[in-house]
This record gives sequence, C-alpha cells and structure tokens, in this order.
Amino acid sequence: MDKLKRVQVNSDFVFREEYDDWAILLNPDTSEAYGMNPISTFIYKHLDGERSISDIHNLLISECKNAPTDAETLVTSFIEDLVAKGIAELRETIL
Repeated sequence: MDKLKRVQVNSDFVFREEYDDWAILLNPDTSEAYGMNPISTFIYKHLDGERSISDIHNLLISECKNAPTDAETLVTSFIEDLVAKGIAELRETIL
C-alpha cells in the first residue's frame, strides 16, 4: 500500500465515540458494527482525506505514549483492513 496516499473515511458509516476513547462504527446498510479501541479510534478520527498513512503514523508516534515499535505496520494493516471493508478509501498521492 502506498503510504503517501491520503485516506478518507466513508461518510455512510456512523461513528460514535464513547467516554473512554473507545468507539463503535456502524454500517447502517448491513447493520454490521465494529468496536474500536482507543488507538483505532485515534487513527480513524484522523482519516480526513488530508493525511497520508505516513502522516497518521507520525502523528500517532508523536501524540501517544508507549507506541509499539511496529506502529507503522499496525497503522498500515488497520487502514488496509478499513479499505478492504469499504470503511475508508485511498485518495490520490500527495505531491
């Protein structure tokens, strides 16, 4: 996956953040629901179509304490999963 491509969430999904930084993502067309832990929630909230996968990884590293050493792989894998499920989409490469 091109880590310089921008990532945008699919606005058809309903995102509800809970008080403890956990969240629920609902596909109203299929009634599928996804639970999201605080790190997944952090990543999802930054999929605004302006940031690339690399940008989001760097933001996670700079803002989250004790980020795992394989954070880049985890961020990329999570975003790939979102794209595969239609929850997010890749945009053109940032120049």
